[in-house]
Amino acid sequence: MIKDSKDHLISANQRYFQHFKVATGIGLTMIVGGFQALLHALCPGILKTSASDKIKDLYTKVIDRT
Repeated sequence: MIKDSKDHLISANQRYFQHFKVATGIGLTMIVGGFQALLHALCPGILKTSASDKIKDLYTKVIDRT
């Protein structure tokens, strides 16, 4: 597991805390987007594009890193 982690950090060209910050930001954004999607499911008149906007933003951030 440690070797896999080191290999991943090398392939991502990041140090541990850089990776931690980026991965945490992505994870929290996904959680917020999930809650927005659930709220939209309950009341379709609110947060009409919030979750999909988060998905598009995350996609752009991940693609731009490679």
